[in-house]
Amino acid sequence: MKPPCPPRWADALLRLLCTPHLLEEVQGDLYERFQADYLAFGQKEASRRYSVNVIGFIRLRFGFERAGWSNALRTRTNSNHQTPYPAMFNNYFKIALRNLWRNRTTSIVSILGLSVGLASGLVIFLLVGYLFSFNRYHTKSERIYWVVTDILNDKPQPTDVTPRPLGQVLRDEYPFVESAVRLNNVFGALVGVPDGKGGMSKKFEESRNICFTEPEYFNVFDSEWAAGDQQAALSAPNTAVLSRAYAQKYFGTGQAIGKILRLDNKTDLTITGIIENPPSNTQLRYDVLISYSTLPGLWNDPGMMETWGEPITMCWVALKEGSDVARLDQTLAEITRKHYNAKDAGTYKMRTIPLHEMFHMPGYGPAPRPILYALIVVGVFLVIAACVNFINLSTAQAIRRSKEVGVRKTMGSSRAQLIGQFMLETAILCGAALVMALLLAQLNLPMLNGALWMLRADISVLDLLNTHALWWFGCLVMLVILLAGLYPSAVLARFNPVAALKGKPGGRRDGKFSVRKSLVVVQFFITQLFIIGVIVMSAQVKHLKTADPGFDREAILMVGLPGGNAAKTDAWINQLGTMPGVQAVALGGEPPMTQMDTDEPFTFDHRTEKERFQVRVRIGDDHYVPVFGLKLLAGRNLESRDTSRREALVNQAMLKQLGIGNPADILNKDIRLWDHERTVVGVIRDFNLDPLSNSAQPAVVVNEPTAYAMTAIKLQTGTMNTTLPRIEKVWNELFPENVYHSGFLEDKINDFYSTEQILLGLIRVFSAIAILIGCLGLYGLVTFMAESRSKEIGVRKVLGATENQVLWIFGKDFGRLLVTGFVPAAALGWFMMSSWLQRYAYRIDIGWWIFALTIGITALITILTISIQSMRAARTNPVVSLRSE
Repeated sequence: MKPPCPPRWADALLRLLCTPHLLEEVQGDLYERFQADYLAFGQKEASRRYSVNVIGFIRLRFGFERAGWSNALRTRTNSNHQTPYPAMFNNYFKIALRNLWRNRTTSIVSILGLSVGLASGLVIFLLVGYLFSFNRYHTKSERIYWVVTDILNDKPQPTDVTPRPLGQVLRDEYPFVESAVRLNNVFGALVGVPDGKGGMSKKFEESRNICFTEPEYFNVFDSEWAAGDQQAALSAPNTAVLSRAYAQKYFGTGQAIGKILRLDNKTDLTITGIIENPPSNTQLRYDVLISYSTLPGLWNDPGMMETWGEPITMCWVALKEGSDVARLDQTLAEITRKHYNAKDAGTYKMRTIPLHEMFHMPGYGPAPRPILYALIVVGVFLVIAACVNFINLSTAQAIRRSKEVGVRKTMGSSRAQLIGQFMLETAILCGAALVMALLLAQLNLPMLNGALWMLRADISVLDLLNTHALWWFGCLVMLVILLAGLYPSAVLARFNPVAALKGKPGGRRDGKFSVRKSLVVVQFFITQLFIIGVIVMSAQVKHLKTADPGFDREAILMVGLPGGNAAKTDAWINQLGTMPGVQAVALGGEPPMTQMDTDEPFTFDHRTEKERFQVRVRIGDDHYVPVFGLKLLAGRNLESRDTSRREALVNQAMLKQLGIGNPADILNKDIRLWDHERTVVGVIRDFNLDPLSNSAQPAVVVNEPTAYAMTAIKLQTGTMNTTLPRIEKVWNELFPENVYHSGFLEDKINDFYSTEQILLGLIRVFSAIAILIGCLGLYGLVTFMAESRSKEIGVRKVLGATENQVLWIFGKDFGRLLVTGFVPAAALGWFMMSSWLQRYAYRIDIGWWIFALTIGITALITILTISIQSMRAARTNPVVSLRSE
């Protein structure tokens, strides 16, 4: 029968805490007590009592008097720990500083690697924290919901709007609703400051930061008022509230109450309130808020507020405390059935989105949670890589300090004391690295804020000065100290004193797959994973920018066009047509590819029912097709004399949806769109209406002169420097009351991929950092190998080994580590990048060349990193390494 044994973990704890010369006596006493308890109470109770006695020894270890052993034992034990703790700590501190100064090169490299890794992780965590904070600063954010409508056709079409009367109905008829507010964004408006003489002293083109809303806006959302009455500010038509920055922008002063603004050269607005500037972490970043009651007069539609038609206005709802959102969802379904007929009730489905989730909802916000979680993983990887690098550098110094450890152990130092000494050195290094990391992070945050200019980001290390941030940052620092210090300290503390004093501290043979080599494999894994990500993302972004969208985009200048004056528009076109450097001119609503898009219902071939799918509409004159290089597959282009809006062009995707195979079969068929019958006169090749993340959609090109909003000007590439000023001069002469704005189509298309550009920029920077940290780790390992195998190399050289054969020793080991790290990196990298590419309809294939390039880059970096130390070891005179023998 197997004899009873006490718990192994308790024995391990006792060996860690007990001074070596007392261990045998103390453990013997405990074993005798365990045997007696086993006979009296059984295995379970004996193990419990043994564990309690070991834990009680902790008190003895730190000087407590009552621990259950004899006075003699306490006296002998306490005599070994008579040094006052502050004095002992001061001694540890001095020794730590001396050791760090003696090995200052390694210390600097360790601090550099750890600080860069920590700074990178800190920047990522600050960025993620900032993005997660969006829309959460409102007091009622947990019970505010955005109501949106899905249009259920052949393919559900999500929108961000609701029927106009919904907000009023929710406020008036449902007690569980605390408040509701309606809001209409303005995507382009001319705002001017009247000069009192019928003209404008200032004029500005505003977009996206101006809206029409109700006084309830300030009951639902938090706004800090600087001047004006919150309840009455937007209660009357033709009134507006400004942010402090925009009051200064328009009037040169924050005291703007009672002053006048003019909207689109026709409506005067009286300023009735000033609010503080909205914070950067909000999607509702409005600097000009115009009273909602202005809309009926502005659009000359007195009954618009009571019309239940197509969704047209945004709506937010604040529920009373304790109310369930499920009740609101049920109410929205009831309202739909009440105010719509059966057919429309089946078409419109209203649903809710929590305000604090709005920023992370695909299609509604730019920061989906999977991307943020991926950034967190990147930050964790960088911190782990920095810790691994620190561990490798620390353990590489172990041989140099082996005799010190041997002397300390001979003089009576316990393993716990040695671990404490080395952990203190780690804490000092980590403290220095932390200070440098904070400095590096703050120096680089302005560049990150610049990359996030569209969000007006203002991220700073001062964001750490809140309870939540201090908690996670403190945990991060403690985790780094433990990860970076515990293993090297344990390695040094476990050296056998006799072997250490002989210069042979022991440990595993270098040929085995040691913990140190495993850590280098981790670094290779992280580095190669980053490299795979950079290669794939770079190739995909390049593909998006260079892939054929189905239309021409080079040298096309887009210039805004004020509406409402056909004579000036004709003069504008005529002058451009005769201007040197201008090849062609077209008028339209939007370019072929745009983010400002909606799907429109239509009927085909005189059918009574609308089609199951909807189409995207592009407005353009007879020059629209040739200027943008759209390809006709059948029929002809729109005619210039088509002033009655009777003609239409359709694309291949529309034919496919209609089930028509031959493009000629749709010619001369009628479609009814926007309450007009139109005849299909031509079929054009598919072109991308959205960024290349989406596939081609059904589209129609029609001529609607009243909806012209832009001028597309095809320029000669060699004369742009002289042509552009001429265009602006002519525009200002014809439209002096408006603000000139222009941009090249290619630049606008590139802006569609700003998110991809930001992600690519971040991943490139963090990949470079991972490579830097990896190089430092390789430096540490090759240093350790060169020192631990110096005598072996000396013997090999004495026996006739050449330098190349010696170098092969290092190359073989690092090659094996590189390949071992590459296998999981390639598998995980393929999976992650394949998942990321699925969001794009037009995407690259992950071919073998990506992995070949990855391992080639890693091998080159490895060779460059280890070559100096390897060559130095290979060229060392064997007499130097063998003379101690």
